[in-house]
Amino acid sequence: MKNYKIYTAILLLTLFSLSCKKDYLERTPGVALSEDEIFGDPAQAARFADNAYNFLITKYVRFNDHRGSTAQASDEAVSGNSEGSVTTLNRGLYHEHSNGPSLNDIYGVWRLMYAGIAVQNKMLARLADVPPAPNATVPIFDPVRVEGEMRFLRALSYFELTKRFGGVPIVDRVYEVNEDINLPRSTFDQVTQYIISNLDIAVTKLGNDGDYSASNYGRPTKGAAQALKARVLLYAASPLNNPTGDKTKWQAAADAAKVLMDGRYVLQQNYSDLLNLPSSPEYIMIRIKGPTPLAGEMMQDYSMSPGSGGAQGQMNPTQNHVDMYDMANGKPITDPTSGYNPQKPYDGREQRFYDNIIYNDRPWQGRKIEMWTTQTTNAQGQTVTGFSLDYNTTITYTATRYYCKKYWPEVYRTVGGSTTLLNYIYFRYAEMMLNYAEAQNEAVGPDASVYEQLTKIRQRALITPGANNLYGLKAGMTQDEMRTAIRHERAIELAFEDHRWYDIMRWKIGAQAIAVPMRGMDVLKKTDGSFVYTPFVLSATFQKTWTEAQNLYPIPRTEIYKSKGVLTQNPGWE
Repeated sequence: MKNYKIYTAILLLTLFSLSCKKDYLERTPGVALSEDEIFGDPAQAARFADNAYNFLITKYVRFNDHRGSTAQASDEAVSGNSEGSVTTLNRGLYHEHSNGPSLNDIYGVWRLMYAGIAVQNKMLARLADVPPAPNATVPIFDPVRVEGEMRFLRALSYFELTKRFGGVPIVDRVYEVNEDINLPRSTFDQVTQYIISNLDIAVTKLGNDGDYSASNYGRPTKGAAQALKARVLLYAASPLNNPTGDKTKWQAAADAAKVLMDGRYVLQQNYSDLLNLPSSPEYIMIRIKGPTPLAGEMMQDYSMSPGSGGAQGQMNPTQNHVDMYDMANGKPITDPTSGYNPQKPYDGREQRFYDNIIYNDRPWQGRKIEMWTTQTTNAQGQTVTGFSLDYNTTITYTATRYYCKKYWPEVYRTVGGSTTLLNYIYFRYAEMMLNYAEAQNEAVGPDASVYEQLTKIRQRALITPGANNLYGLKAGMTQDEMRTAIRHERAIELAFEDHRWYDIMRWKIGAQAIAVPMRGMDVLKKTDGSFVYTPFVLSATFQKTWTEAQNLYPIPRTEIYKSKGVLTQNPGWE
Protein backbone atom coordinates (compact mmCIF):
# COMPACT_ATOMS: atom_id res chain seq x y z
CA MET A 1 0.00 0.00 0.00
CA LYS A 2 1.51 3.30 -1.06
CA ASN A 3 -1.05 5.78 0.14
CA TYR A 4 -1.59 6.03 3.87
CA LYS A 5 -4.83 7.81 4.53
CA ILE A 6 -5.17 8.81 8.14
CA TYR A 7 -8.78 9.50 8.82
CA THR A 8 -9.78 11.13 12.09
CA ALA A 9 -11.69 8.50 14.02
CA ILE A 10 -15.22 9.37 15.02
CA LEU A 11 -15.40 9.69 18.77
CA LEU A 12 -18.16 7.35 19.83
CA LEU A 13 -16.98 7.29 23.42
CA THR A 14 -16.27 10.12 25.79
CA LEU A 15 -12.70 9.08 26.48
CA PHE A 16 -10.91 11.95 28.10
CA SER A 17 -11.40 14.80 30.49
CA LEU A 18 -8.42 17.05 29.83
CA SER A 19 -9.25 19.30 32.74
CA CYS A 20 -7.54 16.83 35.07
CA LYS A 21 -5.05 18.46 37.42
CA LYS A 22 -2.11 16.79 35.67
CA ASP A 23 -3.46 16.16 32.18
CA TYR A 24 -0.09 15.15 30.74
CA LEU A 25 -0.04 12.15 33.09
CA GLU A 26 -3.73 11.29 32.80
CA ARG A 27 -4.61 8.31 34.96
CA THR A 28 -7.83 6.48 34.15
CA PRO A 29 -9.80 8.25 31.39
CA GLY A 30 -13.42 9.03 32.13
CA VAL A 31 -15.61 6.94 29.82
CA ALA A 32 -19.30 6.57 29.10
CA LEU A 33 -18.94 2.79 29.50
CA SER A 34 -16.98 0.96 32.15
CA GLU A 35 -13.51 -0.20 31.17
CA ASP A 36 -14.55 -3.82 31.44
CA GLU A 37 -17.46 -3.17 29.07
CA ILE A 38 -15.16 -1.46 26.55
CA PHE A 39 -12.39 -4.04 26.56
CA GLY A 40 -14.81 -6.93 26.84
CA ASP A 41 -16.29 -5.99 23.47
CA PRO A 42 -13.93 -6.23 20.45
CA ALA A 43 -15.86 -3.59 18.51
CA GLN A 44 -15.69 -1.08 21.37
CA ALA A 45 -12.02 -1.93 21.97
CA ALA A 46 -11.28 -1.27 18.29
CA ARG A 47 -12.93 2.14 18.58
CA PHE A 48 -10.88 2.90 21.68
CA ALA A 49 -7.68 2.01 19.81
CA ASP A 50 -8.66 4.11 16.81
CA ASN A 51 -9.12 7.10 19.09
CA ALA A 52 -5.32 7.18 19.53
CA TYR A 53 -5.07 8.66 16.03
CA ASN A 54 -6.87 11.79 17.23
CA PHE A 55 -3.73 12.77 19.14
CA LEU A 56 -1.40 12.98 16.16
CA ILE A 57 -0.16 16.20 14.61
CA THR A 58 -2.18 16.45 11.42
CA LYS A 59 -1.47 19.83 9.83
CA TYR A 60 1.27 22.31 9.04
CA VAL A 61 -0.70 25.31 10.27
CA ARG A 62 -1.18 24.94 14.02
CA PHE A 63 0.07 27.96 15.97
CA ASN A 64 -3.53 28.92 16.56
CA ASP A 65 -6.80 28.04 14.84
CA HIS A 66 -5.53 28.59 11.32
CA ARG A 67 -2.46 30.82 11.29
CA GLY A 68 1.22 30.21 11.72
CA SER A 69 3.47 27.27 10.90
CA THR A 70 7.02 26.24 11.67
CA ALA A 71 7.96 27.67 8.26
CA GLN A 72 7.37 31.12 9.74
CA ALA A 73 9.42 30.27 12.82
CA SER A 74 12.42 29.36 10.64
CA ASP A 75 14.12 31.28 7.82
CA GLU A 76 11.67 29.87 5.27
CA ALA A 77 8.95 32.48 5.71
CA VAL A 78 7.50 35.32 7.77
CA SER A 79 3.95 35.97 8.87
CA GLY A 80 2.74 38.76 6.62
CA ASN A 81 0.28 40.38 9.01
CA SER A 82 2.35 39.93 12.19
CA GLU A 83 0.04 37.42 13.83
CA GLY A 84 0.75 37.54 17.56
CA SER A 85 1.08 33.81 18.13
CA VAL A 86 3.86 33.74 15.52
CA THR A 87 5.69 36.97 16.36
CA THR A 88 6.10 35.82 19.96
CA LEU A 89 8.19 33.00 18.53
CA ASN A 90 10.05 35.44 16.29
CA ARG A 91 11.10 37.42 19.35
CA GLY A 92 12.01 34.31 21.31
CA LEU A 93 9.19 34.83 23.81
CA TYR A 94 8.49 31.14 24.12
CA HIS A 95 7.02 31.24 27.61
CA GLU A 96 4.32 33.66 26.47
CA HIS A 97 3.62 31.44 23.49
CA SER A 98 3.68 28.17 25.38
CA ASN A 99 0.97 29.26 27.78
CA GLY A 100 -1.18 30.76 25.04
CA PRO A 101 -3.59 29.06 22.63
CA SER A 102 -3.80 25.30 23.00
CA LEU A 103 -3.12 24.78 19.30
CA ASN A 104 0.55 25.65 19.14
CA ASP A 105 3.91 23.99 18.79
CA ILE A 106 4.86 24.13 22.47
CA TYR A 107 2.22 23.62 25.14
CA GLY A 108 -0.34 22.40 22.62
CA VAL A 109 1.97 19.61 21.47
CA TRP A 110 2.99 18.75 25.07
CA ARG A 111 -0.66 18.30 26.08
CA LEU A 112 -1.61 16.48 22.90
CA MET A 113 1.23 13.97 23.01
CA TYR A 114 0.75 13.00 26.66
CA ALA A 115 -3.01 12.70 26.19
CA GLY A 116 -2.35 10.31 23.32
CA ILE A 117 0.21 8.37 25.35
CA ALA A 118 -2.47 7.80 28.00
CA VAL A 119 -4.75 6.19 25.39
CA GLN A 120 -1.90 4.07 24.00
CA ASN A 121 -0.82 2.88 27.46
CA LYS A 122 -4.38 1.96 28.39
CA MET A 123 -4.89 0.01 25.18
CA LEU A 124 -1.62 -1.88 25.59
CA ALA A 125 -2.47 -2.69 29.22
CA ARG A 126 -5.85 -4.17 28.27
CA LEU A 127 -4.91 -6.00 25.04
CA ALA A 128 -5.14 -9.44 26.61
CA ASP A 129 -8.64 -8.70 27.94
CA VAL A 130 -10.23 -8.23 24.51
CA PRO A 131 -12.01 -11.43 23.41
CA PRO A 132 -12.30 -12.49 19.77
CA ALA A 133 -15.58 -11.64 18.11
CA PRO A 134 -17.84 -14.73 17.89
CA ASN A 135 -18.53 -16.00 14.38
CA ALA A 136 -16.47 -13.20 12.74
CA THR A 137 -14.93 -14.20 9.41
CA VAL A 138 -12.66 -11.13 9.56
CA PRO A 139 -11.23 -10.20 12.99
CA ILE A 140 -12.90 -7.10 14.38
CA PHE A 141 -9.97 -6.59 16.72
CA ASP A 142 -6.51 -7.87 15.78
CA PRO A 143 -4.40 -7.75 18.96
CA VAL A 144 -1.12 -8.18 17.08
CA ARG A 145 -1.77 -5.29 14.73
CA VAL A 146 -3.20 -3.10 17.48
CA GLU A 147 -0.13 -3.66 19.64
CA GLY A 148 2.07 -2.64 16.71
CA GLU A 149 0.01 0.49 16.12
CA MET A 150 -0.02 1.54 19.76
CA ARG A 151 3.72 1.05 20.10
CA PHE A 152 4.34 3.00 16.90
CA LEU A 153 2.06 5.85 18.00
CA ARG A 154 3.66 5.93 21.44
CA ALA A 155 7.10 6.10 19.83
CA LEU A 156 5.95 8.90 17.52
CA SER A 157 4.45 10.81 20.45
CA TYR A 158 7.68 10.65 22.42
CA PHE A 159 9.73 11.68 19.40
CA GLU A 160 7.55 14.76 18.90
CA LEU A 161 8.33 15.62 22.53
CA THR A 162 12.08 14.95 22.45
CA LYS A 163 12.70 16.91 19.27
CA ARG A 164 11.14 19.94 20.96
CA PHE A 165 12.06 19.55 24.64
CA GLY A 166 14.90 17.02 24.90
CA GLY A 167 14.46 14.54 27.73
CA VAL A 168 10.92 14.24 29.11
CA PRO A 169 9.14 12.06 31.69
CA ILE A 170 8.54 8.52 30.44
CA VAL A 171 5.01 7.40 31.19
CA ASP A 172 4.99 3.75 30.20
CA ARG A 173 1.99 2.39 32.10
CA VAL A 174 -1.42 3.33 33.44
CA TYR A 175 -1.25 5.18 36.75
CA GLU A 176 -3.86 4.65 39.42
CA VAL A 177 -5.62 7.43 41.29
CA ASN A 178 -3.50 7.39 44.44
CA GLU A 179 -0.11 6.98 42.76
CA ASP A 180 2.45 9.78 42.68
CA ILE A 181 2.55 11.05 39.12
CA ASN A 182 5.14 13.79 39.61
CA LEU A 183 7.72 12.02 37.48
CA PRO A 184 11.15 13.49 36.77
CA ARG A 185 12.52 13.93 33.28
CA SER A 186 14.43 11.07 31.76
CA THR A 187 17.48 11.98 29.69
CA PHE A 188 17.25 12.41 25.93
CA ASP A 189 19.21 9.19 25.43
CA GLN A 190 16.92 7.27 27.78
CA VAL A 191 13.79 8.43 25.96
CA THR A 192 15.41 7.69 22.60
CA GLN A 193 16.18 4.13 23.69
CA TYR A 194 12.60 3.77 24.88
CA ILE A 195 11.35 4.97 21.49
CA ILE A 196 13.60 2.52 19.64
CA SER A 197 12.52 -0.39 21.85
CA ASN A 198 8.89 0.34 21.01
CA LEU A 199 9.65 0.58 17.28
CA ASP A 200 11.64 -2.64 17.23
CA ILE A 201 8.58 -4.44 18.58
CA ALA A 202 6.21 -2.52 16.30
CA VAL A 203 8.14 -3.66 13.22
CA THR A 204 7.44 -7.29 14.15
CA LYS A 205 3.72 -6.64 14.68
CA LEU A 206 2.86 -4.40 11.73
CA GLY A 207 2.14 -5.57 8.20
CA ASN A 208 3.82 -4.66 4.95
CA ASP A 209 2.28 -2.17 2.56
CA GLY A 210 0.36 -4.75 0.56
CA ASP A 211 -1.09 -6.43 3.65
CA TYR A 212 -3.64 -3.67 4.26
CA SER A 213 -7.03 -3.41 2.60
CA ALA A 214 -8.44 -0.05 1.58
CA SER A 215 -10.54 0.04 4.76
CA ASN A 216 -7.33 0.00 6.82
CA TYR A 217 -5.49 2.76 4.99
CA GLY A 218 -3.90 5.16 7.42
CA ARG A 219 -2.55 2.66 9.87
CA PRO A 220 1.23 2.62 10.22
CA THR A 221 2.94 -0.25 8.44
CA LYS A 222 6.35 -1.79 8.94
CA GLY A 223 7.76 0.83 6.55
CA ALA A 224 6.40 3.67 8.68
CA ALA A 225 7.97 2.19 11.82
CA GLN A 226 11.29 1.83 10.02
CA ALA A 227 11.08 5.40 8.72
CA LEU A 228 10.41 6.75 12.20
CA LYS A 229 13.36 4.78 13.56
CA ALA A 230 15.62 6.26 10.88
CA ARG A 231 14.51 9.80 11.77
CA VAL A 232 14.81 9.23 15.52
CA LEU A 233 18.37 7.95 15.15
CA LEU A 234 19.28 10.86 12.85
CA TYR A 235 18.17 13.34 15.50
CA ALA A 236 20.02 11.37 18.17
CA ALA A 237 23.25 11.57 16.12
CA SER A 238 22.92 15.31 15.40
CA PRO A 239 25.13 17.95 17.06
CA LEU A 240 22.47 19.04 19.56
CA ASN A 241 22.17 15.52 20.99
CA ASN A 242 25.60 14.13 20.11
CA PRO A 243 28.05 16.83 21.23
CA THR A 244 31.06 14.50 21.03
CA GLY A 245 30.32 13.62 17.40
CA ASP A 246 30.11 9.88 18.13
CA LYS A 247 30.34 8.30 14.67
CA THR A 248 28.65 5.09 15.81
CA LYS A 249 25.44 7.07 16.28
CA TRP A 250 25.72 8.42 12.74
CA GLN A 251 26.34 4.91 11.41
CA ALA A 252 23.28 3.58 13.23
CA ALA A 253 21.20 6.34 11.62
CA ALA A 254 22.60 5.55 8.17
CA ASP A 255 21.92 1.83 8.59
CA ALA A 256 18.34 2.51 9.70
CA ALA A 257 17.63 4.70 6.66
CA LYS A 258 19.24 2.20 4.29
CA VAL A 259 16.70 -0.44 5.34
CA LEU A 260 14.05 1.47 3.37
CA MET A 261 16.15 1.49 0.18
CA ASP A 262 15.05 -1.97 -0.93
CA GLY A 263 12.66 -0.98 -3.70
CA ARG A 264 9.47 -0.63 -1.66
CA TYR A 265 9.44 3.13 -2.20
CA VAL A 266 10.69 5.32 -5.04
CA LEU A 267 10.64 8.99 -5.91
CA GLN A 268 7.50 9.93 -7.75
CA GLN A 269 8.09 11.41 -11.18
CA ASN A 270 6.96 14.96 -10.40
CA TYR A 271 7.82 17.03 -7.35
CA SER A 272 5.15 19.66 -7.94
CA ASP A 273 2.14 17.92 -6.40
CA LEU A 274 3.66 16.03 -3.48
CA LEU A 275 1.14 17.45 -1.04
CA ASN A 276 -1.82 17.03 -3.35
CA LEU A 277 -2.08 13.37 -4.32
CA PRO A 278 -4.29 10.59 -2.96
CA SER A 279 -1.44 8.12 -3.50
CA SER A 280 2.22 8.12 -4.47
CA PRO A 281 5.05 5.55 -4.66
CA GLU A 282 7.01 8.05 -2.55
CA TYR A 283 4.57 8.14 0.37
CA ILE A 284 5.53 6.09 3.39
CA MET A 285 2.95 7.59 5.74
CA ILE A 286 0.71 10.60 5.27
CA ARG A 287 -2.51 12.04 6.54
CA ILE A 288 -4.61 12.56 3.47
CA LYS A 289 -7.03 15.43 3.50
CA GLY A 290 -9.62 14.66 0.89
CA PRO A 291 -11.18 17.23 -1.44
CA THR A 292 -12.22 20.11 0.79
CA PRO A 293 -14.44 23.10 -0.05
CA LEU A 294 -12.64 26.41 0.00
CA ALA A 295 -15.15 28.09 2.28
CA GLY A 296 -13.86 28.18 5.83
CA GLU A 297 -10.62 26.42 4.93
CA MET A 298 -7.33 27.67 6.39
CA MET A 299 -5.85 27.89 2.90
CA GLN A 300 -7.95 30.93 2.03
CA ASP A 301 -7.04 32.84 5.16
CA TYR A 302 -3.45 31.76 5.52
CA SER A 303 -1.91 31.06 2.13
CA MET A 304 -3.89 32.79 -0.61
CA SER A 305 -3.15 36.38 -1.56
CA PRO A 306 -5.79 38.96 -0.59
CA GLY A 307 -6.17 39.82 -4.28
CA SER A 308 -7.14 36.20 -4.96
CA GLY A 309 -9.70 35.92 -2.19
CA GLY A 310 -7.54 35.16 0.81
CA ALA A 311 -8.34 37.01 4.01
CA GLN A 312 -4.80 37.25 5.37
CA GLY A 313 -2.25 36.01 2.83
CA GLN A 314 0.34 35.75 5.56
CA MET A 315 2.42 32.76 4.43
CA ASN A 316 5.26 34.75 2.89
CA PRO A 317 8.50 32.99 1.90
CA THR A 318 11.61 35.06 2.56
CA GLN A 319 14.23 36.18 0.09
CA ASN A 320 16.61 34.20 2.31
CA HIS A 321 14.79 31.04 1.26
CA VAL A 322 14.28 32.06 -2.37
CA ASP A 323 18.01 32.68 -2.83
CA MET A 324 18.73 29.06 -1.88
CA TYR A 325 17.25 27.73 -5.12
CA ASP A 326 19.91 26.99 -7.72
CA MET A 327 19.71 27.71 -11.40
CA ALA A 328 18.53 24.91 -13.68
CA ASN A 329 22.17 24.23 -14.53
CA GLY A 330 22.74 23.32 -10.88
CA LYS A 331 24.83 26.36 -10.03
CA PRO A 332 23.98 28.67 -7.11
CA ILE A 333 22.91 32.19 -8.01
CA THR A 334 26.08 33.49 -6.32
CA ASP A 335 28.20 31.77 -8.97
CA PRO A 336 29.10 34.40 -11.61
CA THR A 337 28.91 31.69 -14.30
CA SER A 338 25.40 30.55 -13.31
CA GLY A 339 23.56 32.87 -15.67
CA TYR A 340 21.57 34.50 -12.88
CA ASN A 341 20.29 37.98 -13.74
CA PRO A 342 19.31 40.10 -10.69
CA GLN A 343 16.81 41.99 -12.86
CA LYS A 344 15.27 38.77 -14.12
CA PRO A 345 15.62 36.87 -10.86
CA TYR A 346 13.00 34.23 -11.60
CA ASP A 347 14.27 33.12 -15.00
CA GLY A 348 16.15 29.86 -15.39
CA ARG A 349 15.80 28.56 -11.85
CA GLU A 350 15.57 24.88 -10.93
CA GLN A 351 12.08 23.36 -11.11
CA ARG A 352 11.46 23.17 -7.37
CA PHE A 353 11.56 26.96 -7.24
CA TYR A 354 8.53 27.10 -9.55
CA ASP A 355 6.85 24.31 -7.58
CA ASN A 356 7.27 26.04 -4.20
CA ILE A 357 7.20 29.80 -4.78
CA ILE A 358 4.66 32.27 -6.20
CA TYR A 359 6.41 35.45 -7.31
CA ASN A 360 5.60 38.72 -9.02
CA ASP A 361 4.25 38.53 -12.59
CA ARG A 362 3.80 34.77 -12.44
CA PRO A 363 0.75 33.56 -14.36
CA TRP A 364 -1.71 32.32 -11.77
CA GLN A 365 -5.39 31.43 -11.92
CA GLY A 366 -5.94 33.10 -15.27
CA ARG A 367 -3.98 36.29 -14.67
CA LYS A 368 -0.59 37.40 -13.42
CA ILE A 369 0.28 37.81 -9.76
CA GLU A 370 0.83 41.48 -8.94
CA MET A 371 3.19 42.30 -6.09
CA TRP A 372 4.58 45.64 -7.22
CA THR A 373 4.54 49.32 -6.38
CA THR A 374 4.65 52.35 -8.69
CA GLN A 375 6.09 55.80 -8.13
CA THR A 376 4.81 58.93 -9.84
CA THR A 377 5.21 62.63 -9.23
CA ASN A 378 2.10 64.69 -8.46
CA ALA A 379 1.44 68.31 -9.36
CA GLN A 380 3.19 69.46 -6.20
CA GLY A 381 6.35 67.59 -7.15
CA GLN A 382 5.85 64.95 -4.49
CA THR A 383 6.59 61.27 -5.05
CA VAL A 384 3.41 59.20 -4.83
CA THR A 385 3.56 55.45 -4.35
CA GLY A 386 0.85 53.20 -5.73
CA PHE A 387 0.23 49.58 -4.79
CA SER A 388 -0.89 46.56 -6.77
CA LEU A 389 -3.94 44.66 -5.62
CA ASP A 390 -2.09 41.59 -4.39
CA TYR A 391 0.58 43.60 -2.66
CA ASN A 392 -1.70 45.80 -0.58
CA THR A 393 -5.34 45.21 0.19
CA THR A 394 -6.50 47.18 3.24
CA ILE A 395 -3.91 46.26 5.89
CA THR A 396 -2.88 42.78 4.80
CA TYR A 397 -0.29 41.97 2.18
CA THR A 398 2.75 39.89 1.44
CA ALA A 399 5.62 41.31 3.44
CA THR A 400 8.21 39.69 1.21
CA ARG A 401 6.45 39.82 -2.21
CA TYR A 402 6.16 36.04 -2.29
CA TYR A 403 3.51 33.42 -1.54
CA CYS A 404 3.91 29.69 -0.94
CA LYS A 405 2.75 27.57 -3.87
CA LYS A 406 3.14 24.36 -1.90
CA TYR A 407 0.35 25.49 0.45
CA TRP A 408 -1.70 27.15 -2.30
CA PRO A 409 -2.44 24.81 -5.24
CA GLU A 410 -3.58 26.76 -8.27
CA VAL A 411 -6.95 25.00 -8.27
CA TYR A 412 -7.71 26.67 -4.94
CA ARG A 413 -9.73 29.77 -5.83
CA THR A 414 -12.84 31.49 -4.56
CA VAL A 415 -14.64 31.51 -7.90
CA GLY A 416 -16.42 28.24 -8.54
CA GLY A 417 -16.05 26.81 -5.05
CA SER A 418 -12.93 24.79 -5.85
CA THR A 419 -11.74 21.94 -3.67
CA THR A 420 -8.32 20.38 -3.29
CA LEU A 421 -6.14 18.01 -1.28
CA LEU A 422 -3.47 19.16 1.14
CA ASN A 423 -1.83 16.15 2.73
CA TYR A 424 0.25 16.19 5.89
CA ILE A 425 3.31 14.10 5.15
CA TYR A 426 4.75 12.15 8.05
CA PHE A 427 7.34 10.30 5.98
CA ARG A 428 8.24 10.21 2.31
CA TYR A 429 11.08 8.46 0.55
CA ALA A 430 13.08 11.57 -0.40
CA GLU A 431 13.50 12.35 3.29
CA MET A 432 14.87 8.85 3.90
CA MET A 433 17.37 9.39 1.07
CA LEU A 434 18.49 12.66 2.61
CA ASN A 435 18.60 11.11 6.09
CA TYR A 436 20.88 8.38 4.76
CA ALA A 437 23.10 10.85 2.91
CA GLU A 438 23.55 13.03 5.99
CA ALA A 439 24.27 10.14 8.35
CA GLN A 440 26.55 8.28 5.96
CA ASN A 441 28.56 11.42 5.23
CA GLU A 442 29.07 12.03 8.94
CA ALA A 443 29.94 8.37 9.59
CA VAL A 444 32.37 7.65 6.74
CA GLY A 445 32.49 10.72 4.47
CA PRO A 446 31.08 11.55 1.03
CA ASP A 447 31.25 8.15 -0.62
CA ALA A 448 29.47 7.17 -3.83
CA SER A 449 26.27 6.21 -1.99
CA VAL A 450 26.00 9.74 -0.55
CA TYR A 451 26.39 11.31 -3.99
CA GLU A 452 23.81 8.88 -5.38
CA GLN A 453 21.02 10.09 -3.10
CA LEU A 454 21.59 13.76 -3.91
CA THR A 455 21.96 13.26 -7.65
CA LYS A 456 18.70 11.28 -7.84
CA ILE A 457 16.84 14.01 -6.01
CA ARG A 458 18.37 16.77 -8.13
CA GLN A 459 17.63 14.82 -11.29
CA ARG A 460 13.95 14.76 -10.29
CA ALA A 461 14.21 18.56 -9.90
CA LEU A 462 15.13 18.72 -13.63
CA ILE A 463 18.58 20.12 -12.94
CA THR A 464 20.82 19.45 -15.94
CA PRO A 465 23.26 16.57 -15.40
CA GLY A 466 26.35 18.47 -16.53
CA ALA A 467 29.52 16.99 -17.96
CA ASN A 468 30.13 14.85 -14.88
CA ASN A 469 26.50 13.72 -14.39
CA LEU A 470 26.49 15.13 -10.86
CA TYR A 471 23.62 17.58 -11.47
CA GLY A 472 25.54 20.62 -10.32
CA LEU A 473 27.32 18.94 -7.42
CA LYS A 474 31.07 19.33 -7.11
CA ALA A 475 33.11 16.16 -7.63
CA GLY A 476 35.45 15.07 -4.86
CA MET A 477 33.85 17.07 -2.08
CA THR A 478 35.28 17.04 1.42
CA GLN A 479 33.07 15.93 4.27
CA ASP A 480 32.46 19.57 5.24
CA GLU A 481 31.55 20.52 1.67
CA MET A 482 29.17 17.59 1.40
CA ARG A 483 27.59 18.48 4.74
CA THR A 484 26.83 21.95 3.35
CA ALA A 485 25.41 20.44 0.15
CA ILE A 486 23.16 18.02 2.06
CA ARG A 487 21.81 20.74 4.33
CA HIS A 488 21.13 22.91 1.29
CA GLU A 489 19.30 20.04 -0.39
CA ARG A 490 17.11 19.43 2.67
CA ALA A 491 16.19 23.13 2.80
CA ILE A 492 14.89 22.97 -0.78
CA GLU A 493 13.53 19.44 -1.14
CA LEU A 494 11.67 19.44 2.19
CA ALA A 495 10.68 23.12 2.10
CA PHE A 496 7.52 23.99 4.07
CA GLU A 497 7.04 20.35 5.18
CA ASP A 498 7.77 20.86 8.89
CA HIS A 499 11.47 20.00 8.77
CA ARG A 500 13.54 23.18 8.46
CA TRP A 501 12.81 24.60 11.93
CA TYR A 502 13.79 21.40 13.69
CA ASP A 503 16.80 20.91 11.42
CA ILE A 504 18.07 24.32 12.49
CA MET A 505 17.63 23.33 16.13
CA ARG A 506 19.31 19.91 15.88
CA TRP A 507 22.21 21.29 13.80
CA LYS A 508 22.58 24.24 16.20
CA ILE A 509 22.79 26.72 13.31
CA GLY A 510 20.29 29.30 14.54
CA ALA A 511 22.99 31.96 14.67
CA GLN A 512 23.61 31.52 10.93
CA ALA A 513 20.03 30.89 9.78
CA ILE A 514 17.78 32.84 12.17
CA ALA A 515 19.89 35.61 13.72
CA VAL A 516 20.44 37.21 10.32
CA PRO A 517 18.36 39.86 8.53
CA MET A 518 15.15 38.48 7.05
CA ARG A 519 14.78 39.88 3.55
CA GLY A 520 12.17 40.39 0.85
CA MET A 521 12.14 41.64 -2.74
CA ASP A 522 11.00 45.16 -3.59
CA VAL A 523 9.31 45.25 -7.00
CA LEU A 524 8.91 48.60 -8.76
CA LYS A 525 6.75 48.70 -11.88
CA LYS A 526 7.92 51.28 -14.41
CA THR A 527 5.65 53.18 -16.77
CA ASP A 528 6.64 50.91 -19.67
CA GLY A 529 5.44 47.87 -17.73
CA SER A 530 8.87 46.50 -16.89
CA PHE A 531 9.98 45.78 -13.33
CA VAL A 532 12.94 46.76 -11.21
CA TYR A 533 13.87 44.20 -8.56
CA THR A 534 15.69 45.26 -5.40
CA PRO A 535 16.20 42.95 -2.41
CA PHE A 536 15.56 44.71 0.91
CA VAL A 537 15.71 44.03 4.62
CA LEU A 538 12.29 43.61 6.20
CA SER A 539 11.21 45.97 8.95
CA ALA A 540 11.89 45.16 12.60
CA THR A 541 8.39 43.65 12.90
CA PHE A 542 9.46 40.70 10.76
CA GLN A 543 12.94 40.14 12.15
CA LYS A 544 13.74 37.19 14.39
CA THR A 545 15.91 36.71 17.44
CA TRP A 546 18.02 33.71 18.38
CA THR A 547 19.86 32.54 21.46
CA GLU A 548 21.36 29.12 22.10
CA ALA A 549 18.54 28.41 24.55
CA GLN A 550 16.25 28.18 21.52
CA ASN A 551 17.83 24.91 20.44
CA LEU A 552 15.15 23.46 22.73
CA TYR A 553 11.72 24.69 23.72
CA PRO A 554 11.13 25.44 27.40
CA ILE A 555 9.08 22.96 29.38
CA PRO A 556 5.71 24.72 29.72
CA ARG A 557 5.68 26.71 32.94
CA THR A 558 2.30 25.31 33.90
CA GLU A 559 3.80 21.82 33.97
CA ILE A 560 6.80 23.00 35.99
CA TYR A 561 4.47 24.56 38.57
CA LYS A 562 2.23 21.49 38.77
CA SER A 563 5.19 19.18 39.35
CA LYS A 564 6.19 20.99 42.56
CA GLY A 565 9.77 21.25 41.38
CA VAL A 566 10.18 17.67 40.16
CA LEU A 567 10.31 18.74 36.50
CA THR A 568 13.49 20.69 35.72
CA GLN A 569 13.58 23.42 33.10
CA ASN A 570 15.76 23.49 30.00
CA PRO A 571 18.89 25.67 30.21
CA GLY A 572 18.29 29.36 29.57
CA TRP A 573 14.53 29.17 30.26
CA GLU A 574 14.55 29.25 34.05
